[in-house]
Amino acid sequence: MTNLAIIQPDGWPAPCGYSNAICSTGRTISLSGQIGWNPVTGEIESTDFAAQVGQALRNVVTILDRAGAGPEHLVRMTWFVTDRDKYMEARAKVGELYRAIIGRHYPAMSVVIVNALIEHGAHVEIEATAVVPQ
Repeated sequence: MTNLAIIQPDGWPAPCGYSNAICSTGRTISLSGQIGWNPVTGEIESTDFAAQVGQALRNVVTILDRAGAGPEHLVRMTWFVTDRDKYMEARAKVGELYRAIIGRHYPAMSVVIVNALIEHGAHVEIEATAVVPQ
């Protein structure tokens, strides 16, 4: 049983890698921004943009699991990235990592380019919202 409905306006081209909107009902889980660090040590173990994205996504999935949810329950993600060019150069690898970690579920998403993140050396921070059926 799913609690999600993807909203796709008539005549609009299908988005690639995200949904325009998702309608959902259930228990809401709001995740704070996750960066590409080892959550146990607090260390950023790679300077590689795609590697940091992969770790941030694994951190999101770990939190969802602890809350009794999975990637299929994601309804919204906001990505904050510090370098548009690095993001664009890494898009293919980021897509591979996304599908390997999250699957082929694409919530509503935004990417925001920022000057810096609080944690020194972090290139990406991902906020997420999930809704689990009750």
